[in-house]
Amino acid sequence: MQSSKIKRKPSAVTNGNANNKDSSDKLDLLLLSSAISNGEDTSPFIRKAFASSKPETLVHQLRDFSRSKESEIEEVCKAHYQDFILAVDDLRSLLSDVESLKSSISKSNSILQSVATPLLSVLDSLVETQLVSQNVGIGLESVQICIQLFELCSRVNFHLENNNFYMALKSVDVIEREFIKKTPSKTIRNMLENRVPSIRAYIERKINKEFGDWLVDIRVVSRNLGQLAIGRASAARQREEELRVKQREAEEQSRLSSRDCVYVLQEEEDDDDEGVGGLGNGSEEKYSNGGIGLLGFDLTPLYRAYHIHQTLGFEDRFKKYYFENRKLQLTSDFQVSSMTPFLESHQTFFAQIAGFFIIEDQVLRTGGGLISKFEVENLWETAVSKMCSVLEDQFSRMQTANHLLFIKDYVSLLGVTLRRYGYHIDALLEVLSKHRDKYHELLLSDCRKLIGDAIAVDTFEQMMMKKEYEYSMNVLSFQLQTSDITPAFPYIAPFSSTVPDCCRIVRSFIEDSVSFMSYGGQLDFFDVVKKYLDRLLTDVLDGALLKTINSSVHGVSQAMQMAANMTVLERACDYFFRHAAQLSGIPLRIVERGKRPFPLKSSRDAAEEMLSGMLKAKVDGFMLLMENVNWMTDEPPPNGNEYVNEVIIYLETLVSTAQQILPAQVLKRVLQEVLSHISEKIVGVLHGDSVRRFNVYAIMGIEVDVRLLEAFADNQAHMFSEADVSQLKLALAESRQLMNLLLSSHPENFLNPVIRERSYNTLDYRKVVIISEKLRDPSERLFGTFSGRGVRQNPKKKSLDALIKRLKDVS
Repeated sequence: MQSSKIKRKPSAVTNGNANNKDSSDKLDLLLLSSAISNGEDTSPFIRKAFASSKPETLVHQLRDFSRSKESEIEEVCKAHYQDFILAVDDLRSLLSDVESLKSSISKSNSILQSVATPLLSVLDSLVETQLVSQNVGIGLESVQICIQLFELCSRVNFHLENNNFYMALKSVDVIEREFIKKTPSKTIRNMLENRVPSIRAYIERKINKEFGDWLVDIRVVSRNLGQLAIGRASAARQREEELRVKQREAEEQSRLSSRDCVYVLQEEEDDDDEGVGGLGNGSEEKYSNGGIGLLGFDLTPLYRAYHIHQTLGFEDRFKKYYFENRKLQLTSDFQVSSMTPFLESHQTFFAQIAGFFIIEDQVLRTGGGLISKFEVENLWETAVSKMCSVLEDQFSRMQTANHLLFIKDYVSLLGVTLRRYGYHIDALLEVLSKHRDKYHELLLSDCRKLIGDAIAVDTFEQMMMKKEYEYSMNVLSFQLQTSDITPAFPYIAPFSSTVPDCCRIVRSFIEDSVSFMSYGGQLDFFDVVKKYLDRLLTDVLDGALLKTINSSVHGVSQAMQMAANMTVLERACDYFFRHAAQLSGIPLRIVERGKRPFPLKSSRDAAEEMLSGMLKAKVDGFMLLMENVNWMTDEPPPNGNEYVNEVIIYLETLVSTAQQILPAQVLKRVLQEVLSHISEKIVGVLHGDSVRRFNVYAIMGIEVDVRLLEAFADNQAHMFSEADVSQLKLALAESRQLMNLLLSSHPENFLNPVIRERSYNTLDYRKVVIISEKLRDPSERLFGTFSGRGVRQNPKKKSLDALIKRLKDVS
């Protein structure tokens, strides 16, 4: 049983394998058939067959596939065979129709050829004619292009001959843009391609040459232009000064309540304003077309060169070239020649720079972007820096005030001129202001020498003026007159030549100072002018007069003349400050508000002191005659002593002479000093050792002398006021009070403080003691004690002795 089971198992396995093998073969056959039918690659099947070492199976499958396809083909052929037979039959039936159609077509062809042969010949001639026409059109077009081209070339040559480079360039651009590529002739095209760059290069050379010539010429034009512009600024300033002079005259007339001149001034001012022409913006329209106009410069070559370079496409390069060349020109303008003094060359130097920047301003405004505002400002900053450096250097070397003022005026005119074109000139004005002190020091030094020379040649004699113009020049021009009435000529002035000469020097100083301070950026400069005017008067003029008074004045007449000069100079000083205020534009009412101290007070006091000293010395000579006075006389002299008569005669002579020269107040002060001196001398003689004793009759004689002197003072009432006469009499107060005390019935009243303050306030009690001790009674003569024995003592003498005793006790 076991063996039978074992035999049945392999049998089952064998059958299964056989079935699997058949199904696998069928599957492979189907896959192979499908691949061949679809035209796919059979290499995988071949590779598989050889890989499994069973190529026979593949061959067998291919054969089976081939047999299956053959059977299909047979079936298809059988299916279409009948249709093919039917088609052949149809073709045979159509063969006869084809033959008839062929014969018909042949006949129609013959007819067509017979008809079309003439047409073809005509068509050939037409085609030939069209070709000829086309060639002629092309030729005409070429000729037309050449005509236009040659016309343009001729136009280019014409423009080049007439130096019309812009039109020549535009024509060349048209040739290059529209004709070179269309030119039918290769020779002409090559020629144009070579000549067009040459023409442009030629134009560039020509225009650069013109621009170079313009750069050379514009330097001369700049200098002339700068001189013209500064000259016009100077003329405008002169007109302003004339208007100011007329305005000052009108103000002066207004102060005198004469108003007619005010209306005339306004009319003339309007006329002047209409005639004012400057170089400011108001005249820009006159030369906006390239710069041709009143200024006389032409920017056409510059703008032409700029336009041509724009057309050539070299705009930026030309801008740079222009700026660099102008900068080099400006740098060369900065060169100051060491061979020529700057005083002679400064106008050319500054005029060249002014003209340069006037032109650059015009180029900036009308040049179409040739130069930028930033570039012009950089050039101006460079120029200002250089000009400031040159001015600093030149001013530091100058030792003459007029030279410095001359250059300052021109620089200020330069500033006014360029300020109108928008340039900033503050740095230049600062340099001028910085040298203000040096200028005034030089000016003071010059005035010191001139004043010294003027005083040195003065003879200290009154000036005589024979003509009215001399009076106007020496008196009216400095407002020295004391009356508005013109005197008769010849006129003897109360001053010597020193006064008008010094006045002219001071007035010139004021005008020069104001001229330097004017147009310097500082509007209110009167305080500065006044400061230096004070220095001139107090340091220079006062010092020179003091030196002259102390060293060169000899004699009473010269001293009197010097004192008279000082009085006139006091009026002149008021005029100086008013004149300075007027020139500085300050209203006179502001200047006249306060009373300023007299700047020549030291020399005035010295002159009066010297005159008084000389008169005192002269009086001292007459006072020596007091030695002849009889101090123990028996009766008083009825007409005074000899010395006082001599003194009064001298004083009367002096007054008659001095009143023609000296002002009343000066004469009063001098007489007061002299009378005070006489009074002191009288008291001094009584107090001195030369007089050992005197009696009351001698004192009565001295009292007469004092009374005569007081009468002399009273007699001057026609010249002085009552107050002045009283002051003259007060000069004799000491001698008068001494006489009153010695002749008083009650001399002990001197001890009363109230009475003493009222009646004896000038007396020194020590002098009173000494003088009182010398007083003797008339009875006290030689041997008087014997003859007067038993006589009662004089009560006045007793009172005087009591006074002396009391004063000695106080001392």
